[in-house]
Amino acid sequence: MSPIPKQAGDGSGFAVPKIRLEIRNLSDAGAASFLRAVHATDLLTSATLNVLRWLYASPSSPTTTVPPTRSVTLILRDMDGVAYTTGSDLDNDHKEVHFSTRYIAAIGPDRVAHEITGVVTHELVHCFQYDAFGTCPGGLIEGVADWVRLNCGLSPPHWKREAGGKWDGGYQHTAYFLEYLEGRFGEGTVRRLNEKLRIQKYDEKTFWVELLGEHVTKLWEEYGEKLKDEKTVVVSKKDV
Repeated sequence: MSPIPKQAGDGSGFAVPKIRLEIRNLSDAGAASFLRAVHATDLLTSATLNVLRWLYASPSSPTTTVPPTRSVTLILRDMDGVAYTTGSDLDNDHKEVHFSTRYIAAIGPDRVAHEITGVVTHELVHCFQYDAFGTCPGGLIEGVADWVRLNCGLSPPHWKREAGGKWDGGYQHTAYFLEYLEGRFGEGTVRRLNEKLRIQKYDEKTFWVELLGEHVTKLWEEYGEKLKDEKTVVVSKKDV
């Protein structure tokens, strides 16, 4: 069955919105694999609570504001890709997570529960995070989602810290950068970032300076230097 993700705090008081499961084809191999590997109610409930715990201090905290998401429907269907999240056609507070049964069917049996839980956790972040009124870089949106997945202990084996490219390359690339910022500037840094994305549009020239006191390009350079230093230490120890 599904692994138990790491939790942030005790999560007291968070309300889970209505959750639904829709399976388009019960005879699909991926759907069968999903049903064998995880208990859908437990998975969606625990993953939702973990997302809320990592993104928000508490339901009544004056420093973070939980969005008014009213329902989440996980839809298993045959499609290209892995998964995506969208608001319903009638009301954006009702979210849909579409998950490819083709992708699920291709996951090895030893990793299927862990990977399903990781993907669902990532997509649920999109149901509860803020996006600066549609102006936030896509790489940061995806990075926050993978940062939550990372902190839930659900990273897949191919993930690694990399300093090349741009800071907003997205997914685990940006997630590890956010983890560095969380460590450097203190617990709750990503929560403050998410809250800032709730109240204003994104302007890279001012956003990071207001949040952390430095421009993001400078922070990215410092992160890269830290990774180089860590690599040097590892190599040096190996050579001794």
